[in-house]
This record gives sequence, structure tokens and C-alpha cells, in this order.
Amino acid sequence: MFEKIKENNKYKNLINGNWINSENNDYIEIKSVLDNSTVGFVPTMSQKEVDFVLEKAKLAQKKWRETSLDKRANILYKAAEILEKNVGVFVESMIHEIGKDRKSCKSEVLRTADFIRYTADTIRTMTNECLVGDGFYGGSPKKTGIIKREPLGVVLAISPFNYPINLAASKIAPAIAVGNSVVLKPSTQGSICGLHLARVFEEAGVFEGVIQTVTGKGSEIGDYIVSHKDIDFINFTGSTAIGKRITNKCGMIPVILELGGKDAGIVLEDADLEHTASQIISGAFSYSGQRCTAIKRVLVMEEVHDELVDKLLDKIKNVTVGNPIDDNFDVVPLINEKSADFVMGLIDDAKEKGATILYGDKREGNLIYPTLIKNVTLDMNVAWEEPFGPVLPIIKVKSYEEAIEIANKSEYGLQSSIFTKDINKALNIADKLEVGTVQINNKTERGPDSFPFLGVKSSGIGVQGVKYSIEAMSRPKVTVLNI
Repeated sequence: MFEKIKENNKYKNLINGNWINSENNDYIEIKSVLDNSTVGFVPTMSQKEVDFVLEKAKLAQKKWRETSLDKRANILYKAAEILEKNVGVFVESMIHEIGKDRKSCKSEVLRTADFIRYTADTIRTMTNECLVGDGFYGGSPKKTGIIKREPLGVVLAISPFNYPINLAASKIAPAIAVGNSVVLKPSTQGSICGLHLARVFEEAGVFEGVIQTVTGKGSEIGDYIVSHKDIDFINFTGSTAIGKRITNKCGMIPVILELGGKDAGIVLEDADLEHTASQIISGAFSYSGQRCTAIKRVLVMEEVHDELVDKLLDKIKNVTVGNPIDDNFDVVPLINEKSADFVMGLIDDAKEKGATILYGDKREGNLIYPTLIKNVTLDMNVAWEEPFGPVLPIIKVKSYEEAIEIANKSEYGLQSSIFTKDINKALNIADKLEVGTVQINNKTERGPDSFPFLGVKSSGIGVQGVKYSIEAMSRPKVTVLNI
């Protein structure tokens, strides 16, 4: 079923129900993260082509919104089924394009299928709300309000490289479930995965024009599309820098922005250190730390600092490192040379300012070995910058109040973890942390997908999670019956 999306390794975009070559015959070469081989070529679209896509998205949405919830749900169920049947195609594409190991790729695809199904379940159970208008000044028991959710129109979904299937589908499924049309602009590295996903929804029966894809250079179409008059909502996952740029360009267009993080693992003196160390290592180094929800610093009470460091050092030695073509590995090559240079720069800055490297600090191309650093002080960049790579700084604190202060000084506010046996103290600290989610005795992570997912400060705007995404990409409309 995927043959139609490319010719001679040149991929096409899904435009108004057809897979179409680049109008100007210009392409971006996508190279493998693993060996620099060519994975394929994706079209470099022009602003004129973007105009055409958005015109068709507007027209398609008018028809799509009139379809029943049940019909939309059944299409989503079918999409989930098709995705599962073709898991192997997605796994191979993800391994070569973004360098994720086979086990993690498969897990992402299966989780995405579940997400799509849950979206279908949710939309089928959403009903209109009725309110009686008495009990208020100017109200009357003769007034009955019928509140239904209306789609916003055309949703621009911009997905990242690190979860190219899950974080594209988590935008698409809720958007089309509630009656929007979607224009998917995947990250350049990860765009082939995005095109495969669009083909799944097409095969499932989504009307032509309801899901379309746009690929190309940000310098040509990036600012243009986020400020386009025909975009009604932007759902973006990516860096904080790009998120801020989008908000500067998009004007009054509503947004969800899922941005960066500097998630702290706060370890109190009564924590189960064996469990804590396992959670921190897993949370910091899976997929090389290329996750917004990775644990990116440890704030540990001085009473248990040395013991925790010993346990972290023992467990980091079991973190697997290598090429995911060969086997499943925790740490794999970073997405590009620029990212690897940045991570090594953070390590070098810490060393120059007196930090102690306990483990790692080794690089082979874009593969950086898991690195554990102690004696980290607040003047070091690694204490504040998001590395998006396999480096974990340990900061010793004298009290949990100091830990809270350091955690909250960050420009980011995605998640934090608290490790303690004292639930009352954990809840007290959680109330004071300026983040979207607090994990107690667990690594920072996304999900379950029914939970709200959000960041504050420079970590984002808006709330995701199936029900919350549906609500964000729709609006209430009130019809008042006066009888």
C-alpha cells in the first residue's frame, strides 16, 4: 500500500487525495542518522503549493465536519488496525531515519495505534450538554442551552523528529475526530515516517483533502504557513526557540506548543535509593535522552548524595550503547552533528568549571556515551541548558526547599520527579513545583495518554491528552431554546 507514495526513492506529498511530486522538481535528501546513507528524497514545496493545500483543506473540512461522529470514529478504528498490520514498515523507516532502536520503534507504533483507538472511543461518547437557565440574574427556567463542540477548521500539525509517528498521530487523530481538517508538516528528519502515516489515514477512508502533507525548507515555507490566513489552529512539538518564533509569527491563531524541558529528579533523604537510581538512569538515557520528558538533572539531599552517586554509577554501566541496526540499545547516535557538538560543549564547560566526570565523556561520530557528572554547580551551563542528549548532572542540595528553588529557577516547567517514602512531604513539594506534571517515585515520562500533558513557562502552551486535545481543537457553541 505504500508503493504509491514514492517513485525511484523520491517521495510525494498527499495533496487533496492524490500523491503528487514536487511542482518545481526540487527535493531534500534525507540521510540516515546511522551511516549517512540516503533514505530518500522529500519534496521542497513552494509557497504557491502551500496556498493550494490550504485552499483544499478549507473546502474538505466543510464536508468532513458534516459527517457523523460514528463514521469518523470507525475511520479511526480502521487506521489503528492498518497501522498495526504495517508495524514492520514503520519500524524500518524509523530505525534508518531517526536512529531509534527496533524495540522502541515497535513500542511507539503500537502505542500510537492504541492512542488512535482511544480517540475514537472518546469521540463516540462525547455528547451535547444541556443547561437550564434559571438560578441567575436574568435567567429563566424557560431557557435551555444546548452546548455542542464545533471544530475550529484547518489544523496545522507540526511534528518532531524524535517521535515522528506518535506525536504526529496525537495531533491528527483528535483534530479529525472532532471535525477539523489537518495539514501535517513533519520534521525534515522524520518526514518519510510522516508520509507513511498519512498514507495509513488515507487508506482508512479519510475524505480527500482532510489530511494533507507539506514538506520543505523552513526558510521558504516555515514562517509563511504558520502565519497563513487559512490556518485556524497550530499544534506544534519542537524546540522552545522555534515555539517562540511561531507565537511571534502566528498572531491571533490559537496554539498548542509542546516545547523543551529541564526535568529535575529530586531525591530526598528517605528515598529508596535502589529504585530511585534505576528510575533516574532509565529516565535520563533511553533514546539517548532525546526526549522532552527525560530526567535532565538530579537534585539530591547531601545526606544521601554519595550513596546515590554510587548506585547511579553502578547502573549506568548497564546502559547499552550502539547502532540500532545491530540490536536494541539505550544510547544511539544523536540526530545530527550539531546536537552532538552541543552536548559535548556542555560537558566541556562543566569540566572547565570544576565538575567531576564519573562516567562517559566519550564520542564516536554522533554517538555520545552516557555521561554522569557530579560536583555540578549552578554556574555551569549543564545545570540549566536542555542537552537533548545522554548527559546527567548531579547537584547536591542541603534541603528540599533549596531543591524547589533550583528547580523553579529554570526557564522550563515541563515535569519533575520526587523520590521519597513520605507521601505528605512529596505532595507538599509537588504543590510548590512550577511544572505541568509531578511524578512521585517514578521517572518523568509522557502518559498515560488519557491524562493531561502540559508544560508551563518555556515548556509550552496548552494541554494535550486525548480529551484535552479534542477540546483544544474545538470550541463550545451554545444554542438557547426559549420555551
